[in-house]
Amino acid sequence: MRAQFVLSEIGVGLRRNLTMTFAVIVSVALSLGLFGGSLLMSDQVSTMKGYWYDKVNVSIFLCNKSDAESDPNCAKGAVTADQKKQIKTDLEKMSVVQTVTYESQDEAYKHYKEQFGDSPLAASLTPDQMQESYRIKLKDPEKYQVIATAFNGRDGVQSVQDQKGILDNLFELLNLLNGAALWVMALMLIVALMLIVNTVRVSAFSRRRETGIMRLVGASGFYIQAPFIAEAAVAGFIGGVLACVGLTLGRYFTIDHGMDLAEKMKLINFIGWDALLTKLPLILAASLLMPALAAFFALRKYLKV
Repeated sequence: MRAQFVLSEIGVGLRRNLTMTFAVIVSVALSLGLFGGSLLMSDQVSTMKGYWYDKVNVSIFLCNKSDAESDPNCAKGAVTADQKKQIKTDLEKMSVVQTVTYESQDEAYKHYKEQFGDSPLAASLTPDQMQESYRIKLKDPEKYQVIATAFNGRDGVQSVQDQKGILDNLFELLNLLNGAALWVMALMLIVALMLIVNTVRVSAFSRRRETGIMRLVGASGFYIQAPFIAEAAVAGFIGGVLACVGLTLGRYFTIDHGMDLAEKMKLINFIGWDALLTKLPLILAASLLMPALAAFFALRKYLKV
């Protein structure tokens, strides 16, 4: 009987405040959708870091004849065979180095033509203008500075470059965008909480006579408050379900189908469905608890019986 009463009161309350209930649902859906999206973006950045940092190389570019004429780092001339041999030997002795790969001028020219063959500059280049290099795979990508300190300024070395620095700029941008999404989510969350409080306040005011009678006949405070709290929880839960549906459809149509980013951008290791599925229960739990708690504390102030 009591459960039936609570359920009937929930329906009455939702119908009486239909416009505000709809606003609560939309606000909760948007705020929790942004919250879930931010969590997924954070997972995506972490996945990309793990994938790409494992593939980055440190490159030691060696002086050629053209560099000897124009680059101060190569003032002593092009790299010699003995210098190349010594550089490789020293690299292989270093504990931070995992593998060392030599790239000749012909190989560098071939790779350049494959990547930039359509550019006007490619037509004027010749293999002897390309630089020989050593590509070093580090055991820990953070140890680049060890290589830079050991080989920068060395005879025959034109420069030491770390590919990780290029990726850091990308990940910094992604983290910045993720932070902006979190700020928008926080703003939407505040709006949703304010709407929930106002909805509960209006609902309590419109039913003040009923609640007063219930108090006079001996109903407990929690029994009186339960329908209001349940109304907020139901509205929030609907918003949470919409947020989960939106995130699921968003991933499906952007990564797997529709935009099909997984197929078009094979260089990016996208997060899987397991990452999304672990976030959905958290979103649903938040959609229930957040409105219920907001309603509970609002009732302590606004429910006068």
